[in-house]
Amino acid sequence: MMARARKGLTERHQKIIDFLNERIRVQGYPPSIREIGEAIGVSSTSVVTYYLKQLTEMGLIERDARASRALRLSNPLGQDTVKIPILGPIAAGLPMLVPEAGVTYIGDDLDAVDVARSILPAREKSDGLFALKVKGDSMIDAMINDGDIVIMKPVVSASNGEMVAIWLPNRDETTLKYFYKEGQKYRLQPANPTMKAIMIDKDEPLEIKGKVIMVIRKVSRTI
Repeated sequence: MMARARKGLTERHQKIIDFLNERIRVQGYPPSIREIGEAIGVSSTSVVTYYLKQLTEMGLIERDARASRALRLSNPLGQDTVKIPILGPIAAGLPMLVPEAGVTYIGDDLDAVDVARSILPAREKSDGLFALKVKGDSMIDAMINDGDIVIMKPVVSASNGEMVAIWLPNRDETTLKYFYKEGQKYRLQPANPTMKAIMIDKDEPLEIKGKVIMVIRKVSRTI
């Protein structure tokens, strides 16, 4: 039975949008028509295709009917979003040089990322949040890979075990690591068993710039 068209956004439409957003965010590419049907409890691919046609007509998705996975959200999250600036790269490996003052880092033609307010961690306000693009693979066991974007909350201190962006002024370098205080040293711990921790003497300046609150996976360009 063909689904009846509605003027507004139905619960099933919203389920499709939510599923598209989650799959693209987690795995970097959209699901198939059949996968969408399984997620919303519809066995007929023609019915799913009809819902997608409705969403296209509403301007909520863009779709190429010639390919099953060739679709994207016009509003990347189909809901109330927050635009978070991408301030620059952050090393998930050896510390990297800080970009020159006044230079805005733009990776893959992006200088900001849209995030749904509803998926931000509870109690986190959008004011002041910033994003950094990960370079390297030292945090792979924390499910953070090269090319991912980390959403950061500005902080100036951290508890042991928190993942933070750290600036080392004497070295003019930044890095993304788990942070620990150990005696007279700071331990910057990678999440990669092949890499050693970075040990910093407590008399060496160290500034914590932000704490990771969520990760946006790198979007794959291949399907």
